[in-house]
Amino acid sequence: MTDEGNTEKRRRGRPRSVFSEPQAATVQALDRGLILLRDLARNDGAILSDLSLRLGMPASTAHRILATFQKHGFVELNDATQEWHIGIEAFRTGNTFLVRANLVEAARDVMHQLMEETGETANLGIMDQGDVVFISQVETHNPIRAFFRPGTRGHMHASGIGKALLADLPVERVKQILTQKGLPTFTDKTLTSPDALLYDLEVTRSRGWSLDDEERYSGMRCVAAGIYNVYGEVAGGISVSGPTVRFPDTELSGLGAIVRKAADEVTRSIGGKRPTR
Repeated sequence: MTDEGNTEKRRRGRPRSVFSEPQAATVQALDRGLILLRDLARNDGAILSDLSLRLGMPASTAHRILATFQKHGFVELNDATQEWHIGIEAFRTGNTFLVRANLVEAARDVMHQLMEETGETANLGIMDQGDVVFISQVETHNPIRAFFRPGTRGHMHASGIGKALLADLPVERVKQILTQKGLPTFTDKTLTSPDALLYDLEVTRSRGWSLDDEERYSGMRCVAAGIYNVYGEVAGGISVSGPTVRFPDTELSGLGAIVRKAADEVTRSIGGKRPTR
């Protein structure tokens, strides 16, 4: 058969698969699933046969992937039209990026002001999969300072921002996180029992700010407060951190008030509200 005949056969038959390129460095099933999910998003839904034809994927394979996504809430099936659509869990996952991006932009000026007012490093963090994740930082001019590279993850029970976030979660959710992540010891001041941590979170809720009292790193303290979204749910946290010698007990209350005020400014800038307790 001539090249022209081969070309004509491909044109009239099954489309060239988007999965024909070498995929030695990828997990093929996951790769296919993500391409399928992206196609659903771009086309605002589709029936199984159209997805299969567009992507050059066997219908049976496409259906298994869709069923897996459906189990986890990433896609939904309209029984009446037999169309598959993006599910609520995909929105929630993607919305995490929007929250992070909006927080970084909204908090930047406030963090600079916070650093100038306190003379200490200002940090911004969110919760992700039971960890605290630092997403932005404004460093102090002092030679001795705390440093967290954006994207750094940490245990929530040994973090100022982590405890500010935990303090606004239901107790059952806190217990789930503790079961999942544990309470590892980092210093002799780390809170390693659930009762001790839950009591600390009660204190945090009552005063409006949290304290990492050398619980992650010896000689370092951190004061943090929660940032809230439009529903009054905690969306992130802001903090100042530095050497314990610059965070004496006599200054903690004042620092707490300053940090809480900064958190409230960011909350207002994203249209949020602090919950009434």
